[in-house]
Amino acid sequence: MPHLAAPDSTEGASAGVVASPSPSQSPSSVPPSRLGSGAMFDGIAKRYDVLNRVMSFGLDRRWRRLAVAACSLKPGGRILDLATGTADVALEVLRQQPDTTVVGLDPSASMLAVGERKVAAAGLSERLELRQGEAEELPFDDNSFDAAIIAWGIRNVADRPAALREMARVVKPAGRVVILESVEPRSGIVAPAARLYLHHVVPRLGAWLSREKAYRYLQKSIAAFPSPSDFGRVMTAAGLEVLAIRPQTFGVCCIFEARPAQVATEGEG
Repeated sequence: MPHLAAPDSTEGASAGVVASPSPSQSPSSVPPSRLGSGAMFDGIAKRYDVLNRVMSFGLDRRWRRLAVAACSLKPGGRILDLATGTADVALEVLRQQPDTTVVGLDPSASMLAVGERKVAAAGLSERLELRQGEAEELPFDDNSFDAAIIAWGIRNVADRPAALREMARVVKPAGRVVILESVEPRSGIVAPAARLYLHHVVPRLGAWLSREKAYRYLQKSIAAFPSPSDFGRVMTAAGLEVLAIRPQTFGVCCIFEARPAQVATEGEG
């Protein structure tokens, strides 16, 4: 099932903070070079959560819970949520382990505004900080987080290895790096049906529900994402030790669990 999660810049992240468009700017008015950017998601922020529920048949909640659980949360931990969007993942972290603090980072000011309202309504503003920023150049010190997670955002990052290296840098040696991403099934009994849904139903359903035309980008970005095994190799090359790759729901979604590769190096020494 596809997911709309907020990405990290022009087709993902770029250095610096993405300037927000005017409130009237919609995804259909964003030029092709900005599809997948924070600017694109500014235009759908208010409908974002509803669209996710509908287009994933509600399965996004389960996938999110499993991904957060893979972070191996412990009391007193500090967690980084990249592409935090409307803060669903960040809030799930605090549901599973209330005695943590979370920093959520996203380039879309409008998405973050929706997230801020949700955080305030939950009374969690003291434990959850939302900031505007990019994944490829994180404004955090080395080894400053116990875990980092990015859900439905890594496929939109223009320089994925740079973002992965940054996650490895800011996470403590014994910490976890968890990535949750939609993938296009390439084999299996449900693969043809999943591709039909992704290529034909998603763009039309998204456009109908949101009155926007940018949802064809969603289909294209998932189709272009590497296979789980290929992406696992990208993670390894970026300095992460991949611990597990867990396909979800007939392979339409995948959870990648890793840790900074220096753990393995230090252990061998």
